[in-house]
Amino acid sequence: MSSGASDLGSRSALSIGARRPANAGGTASERSIGAIRRRRRGYLLFAAFALPNLALIAVFSYWPIIENIYLSFTTWDFISPSADWAGLLNYEALFSSWSFSEVLFRTLVWVVVVVVVTLVLGLALALLFSQRIRGTTAVQTLAFSPHVLSGAAIATIWLLIFDPNLGLSRLLFNAFGADSPSWTTDSSWALWALIIVSIWKGLGFVAIVYLVGIQQIPAEVLEAASIDGAGRWTQFRRVIFPLLSPTTFFLVITQTISAFQSFDVIAMMTKGGPAGSTTTLSWFIYDEAFNRSNVGVSSAASMIMFVVLMVITVLQFRFVERRVHY
Repeated sequence: MSSGASDLGSRSALSIGARRPANAGGTASERSIGAIRRRRRGYLLFAAFALPNLALIAVFSYWPIIENIYLSFTTWDFISPSADWAGLLNYEALFSSWSFSEVLFRTLVWVVVVVVVTLVLGLALALLFSQRIRGTTAVQTLAFSPHVLSGAAIATIWLLIFDPNLGLSRLLFNAFGADSPSWTTDSSWALWALIIVSIWKGLGFVAIVYLVGIQQIPAEVLEAASIDGAGRWTQFRRVIFPLLSPTTFFLVITQTISAFQSFDVIAMMTKGGPAGSTTTLSWFIYDEAFNRSNVGVSSAASMIMFVVLMVITVLQFRFVERRVHY
C-alpha cells in the first residue's frame, strides 16, 4: 500500500515537473508584457544614441539652411541690428544681372571640365595601377597625397609652379621656345590655371576609388571574355566599364558637388580675379557677403546653388542611374 502510494506520488511529481517548463515563461499576457518592455528598452537605447547626433545635425545643418532661406528675402549688412524684409528683390536683382549670368556660365564650364577630365584621367590611372608593375604602391601613394593636403598648401605649391619668371612652367614653355604666360594674373589664363589645380587635387581620389572598383570585378569574368577572343579594348568597353558604372555614378555625384563648392584654391590663388575671370558661384557668395556686406544677395545666391545641386542630383538619380549595372 505504501509502495503503491509512493509510486503514485513519484509519478505525480514527475508529471508536474514535466509540465513546469511549459509555464516557466508565464502566461501569454505576461510574455506579451515582457516583449513590450524589451521593445521599449530598445527604443530608449536607440534614442539615447541617436538623439544627440540628430540634435547636432539639426543645429549645425538644418537650422543654418532655414536661416539662410530667411536672409535671402532680406537686406542686411552685418552691422544693422536687424535685417529688413525685401521679398524677392534679391532674386530679381540676381536673375536680371548680366554679371551673375556670367558667373553661372563660368561655374558650369568649371564643373563640366573638372568633373569630366578628372574622371577620365582617374580611370586611366586606375587601369594603370591595376597592372602588376613594380613600384605601383608608391605611385598610388603619391597620386593620392594631393587629396589629403590642405587647399592652402596646394595653392602655394602651384603658385610657385605657375610663376612666369621662376616657376617650372617657365622651363616647360622655354623648352618649346615660348614664354610662360602669367597664369594667375592674366584673365585669359587664370580660370584654366585653377581648373588644372582642381583636377590635380582630385585625380588621386578618383583613381583610388576606380582602382577599388576594378579589383572587385571577378577574375572569372575577364578570363571568360579573354577566352571568347575579346582584346583589352573590347574587355574594357564591354566588361570593365559597364561593371564600373556604380563607381562612376558615385564619383559623378560627389565630384560635381565638390566642384560646385570649390573655394579654397580660388581664395588662395586669385581671389576671384583678375577682373572677375575666376569668380565662380562659391566665390561670388563669399564675396557678396564678406567683402561687399550684401548678406541678402549672398544668401539668395547660395539658395540658387542649393537648388541647382538638388536638381542635378535628382536628374542624375532619375536618368543616369538607369544605366548603372549593380
